[in-house]
This record gives sequence, structure tokens and C-alpha cells, in this order.
Amino acid sequence: MQFTVTLDRDEDGMWVAECPSIPGCVSQGATKSEALENVREAIAACLEVRAEQGMPLTVETACVEVAV
Repeated sequence: MQFTVTLDRDEDGMWVAECPSIPGCVSQGATKSEALENVREAIAACLEVRAEQGMPLTVETACVEVAV
């Protein structure tokens, strides 16, 4: 399965990776590659827990356009 993740830097310079289609699925790392590897593990763990609890594996996401 493929998931879209977001990457951002926090105030301490750590890379934060989040999977928007899985609520609460967030990880971090000192480098982008470390954050991506960590979020892969977090996604797998979140999917396992959601399946065990009978929850939907993901939530629906969509892109919206905002005029600025």
C-alpha cells in the first residue's frame, strides 16, 4: 500500500512526518530519510492497531483549492 505523508521541520529542526489518512499517525527523525523510515513503521503499527480494534484502516482525504 502507498500512503501520502507530509514532511515539515519543527522548531528544534527535527523532521516531522505525518500520514493524513490515518489520524494520529505521526513520527519524526533528525533527517528526512530517518523521518520517512520512522513514519513507515508508524503507519504499519497504526494499521495493525486499527485492524485489531475493528476501526476503518484509513479515513477519507481530499484536496481543496483555497484562493489567497
